[in-house]
Amino acid sequence: MTKKILVTGGAGFIGSALVEELSIEKKNNIVIIDNYSTGSVDKVPKSKFDNIRSIKADVNNFREMEGIFYSNNFDYVFHYAAMVGVKRTLANPVGVLNDIDGIKNVLSLAKNTGVKRVFYSSSSEVYGEPVEYPQNEHTTPLNSRLPYAIVKNVGEAFFKSYHKEYGLEYTIFRLFNTYGPKQSVDFVMSKFIASAINNKDITVYGEGNQTRTFCYVKDNIAAMLSAFYNDKIVNDVANIGSDQEITILELAKLIIKIVKSKSKVIHLPALEEGDMTRRRPDINKMKSLLERNLTQLEKGIKETIANIQFMV
Repeated sequence: MTKKILVTGGAGFIGSALVEELSIEKKNNIVIIDNYSTGSVDKVPKSKFDNIRSIKADVNNFREMEGIFYSNNFDYVFHYAAMVGVKRTLANPVGVLNDIDGIKNVLSLAKNTGVKRVFYSSSSEVYGEPVEYPQNEHTTPLNSRLPYAIVKNVGEAFFKSYHKEYGLEYTIFRLFNTYGPKQSVDFVMSKFIASAINNKDITVYGEGNQTRTFCYVKDNIAAMLSAFYNDKIVNDVANIGSDQEITILELAKLIIKIVKSKSKVIHLPALEEGDMTRRRPDINKMKSLLERNLTQLEKGIKETIANIQFMV
């Protein structure tokens, strides 16, 4: 049976990777919406089944979205369009807040056009500076303070409210750091790799002791598609990430080693805000979706370097 699927932000790093995997199934008809403010037309995948259509539109503009929804009658929506990147979101707080309009537009139109389920790309940022490790979807408080994190938190509340009042089903994915070949250099992993390949200094904030986990994009997408195809995480939340914790300084040194780079690590003053000291998700739900081991960090970095398309 044909599935009509909308992916907002489908020209972005994770959105385009999702579209590429969805397009492998011949019966999936996919429409991408992107305003290309941070996405790229070059990231939109090609499909042998010709089942991908791309539309330049702004999800925050109701009139643009209204025509697209009513002319397509989507079965499922993946809402991945958002302003992303710590520096970009800190520099454009009002622009970040405008993304609330996009959330409301998607949910209102999904409700009115018979969409079966909406998938929402939330963020680990909703946890803020967490008070428990690993960060569990239902026990860790959401202590977000930054505009980007607050918008994601508000978005989650909208999805839950639309289900409660209108019966619109949802799945919320809280994405932790994800990396892969098509990631732009706005993010720590891709920035470090690009610097190392070009033998440029790698800069870290403060001592570099803040920890993160890094999820290879193939694991991220595989977990999401398992939830989609197998009707899992319905009206629920799942962390999407890795449980392999590493300091930023260790990551920089690992990448230098893998690349055999001449880069040196340079320490910059610590960021005043937005740089949490530690992140490590509880990924039991994700593991149940994957039913396989996650990609080990060093292997994922090597695959990323071997398949770089947009970072350098």
